[in-house]
Amino acid sequence: MNKEAKILSTPVIVAALGYFVDIYDLVLFSIVRKPSLKAIRLSENQIENYGLWLLNIQMVGMLVGGVIWGIIGDKKGRLSVLFGSILLYSLANILNAFVVDITQYGILRFIAGVGLAGELGAGITLVSEILHKDKRGWGTTIVATVGVSGAVFAGLLGSSGVSWSTCYIVGGVLGLGLLALRFGVFESGMYQKVKEEGNQLGSLRLLFSNKKRVMTYFKCILIGLPIWYCIGILITLSPELGKELGIVGKIEPPKSIMYCYAGVTMGDLFSGIISQWMKSRKKVLQYFVLATLVMVIAYFFMQNQSVQNFYFLFVALGFAAGYWAVLISSASEQFGTNIRATATTSIPNFIRAALVPITILYTTLQSFDITKLNSALYTGIACCVIAFLAAYFLEESFGKDLNYQEK
Repeated sequence: MNKEAKILSTPVIVAALGYFVDIYDLVLFSIVRKPSLKAIRLSENQIENYGLWLLNIQMVGMLVGGVIWGIIGDKKGRLSVLFGSILLYSLANILNAFVVDITQYGILRFIAGVGLAGELGAGITLVSEILHKDKRGWGTTIVATVGVSGAVFAGLLGSSGVSWSTCYIVGGVLGLGLLALRFGVFESGMYQKVKEEGNQLGSLRLLFSNKKRVMTYFKCILIGLPIWYCIGILITLSPELGKELGIVGKIEPPKSIMYCYAGVTMGDLFSGIISQWMKSRKKVLQYFVLATLVMVIAYFFMQNQSVQNFYFLFVALGFAAGYWAVLISSASEQFGTNIRATATTSIPNFIRAALVPITILYTTLQSFDITKLNSALYTGIACCVIAFLAAYFLEESFGKDLNYQEK
């Protein structure tokens, strides 16, 4: 029998804190990109190109890790992923503080990406399975809201004058410290029952053997495209794009991240609340994708504005793109217990890894003599249109009974 927990139970709190450290480390490279690459003696021209390359390397690592950790989460348990993933990316980030060349940097960003891939999916899967079906939306909203605030902390730390290497060490130490709290977390009773029955667990073949499941899986991925377009292109490259827009004042990457994720934190909280109030995941996803489209277009109407006004736009952009909690909740609710961790862990990492083709589209458009600004705008519109259509055709999952298996 599944052991149902309270909304503010230890597993929910630990999952939220784990995601806090996860997001801190995830956005840290965008914050320390310039000073860290300058420290290994790259030129200004090399910084933008290698910056995108390293970001993509990290995302590829997350793609690989998403599949590996997802299968482990179904075969060995949700807790095994929570322990293993945070240990891996914590050690990788500590080592990242001591890199001396771009090769070392790339290897450690890949390893960190693999480690970062497991945290969110395992946490959301566990929380979804231990809470009552009418309360699990509150639990996942808490996890996501607390989690994304880790980016605000990273932004504050990065803009406070702390060195880039110290920022990496702080992330690693926070992760290792969190491991001690994991011992008070219990495994999902729903999962344990399925495992004891000797059913097939963590099967990629089972996940992709049914056309409806495959379509659902890819719809969930496509809905997340605007989120990582905003973070990976509009925010990470805000100094370069801001220069093209004629923004008055110096754009500081740590502040860009901080303001954007302040908006994302509020957006995740409100989208989760609205989802519970409307008793719908699907409608909220559509509304927030449309809001993101509006704010993406608004970004390119900021010509000759002050840097402070640009930062305020980032808050609004982050709020609109703050539907991550509802999206991952919906993804977790779309699949049976025997492949839920595989799906829920891999989906957010495929979304993050989608930044690779997004950046390829952005740079390819420029090769056709399309300006940097227009390339970014067209890429953003395409991501939002695709995401809206995917959300429109996604099955509603609010209140769905999760105690079932895929066959």
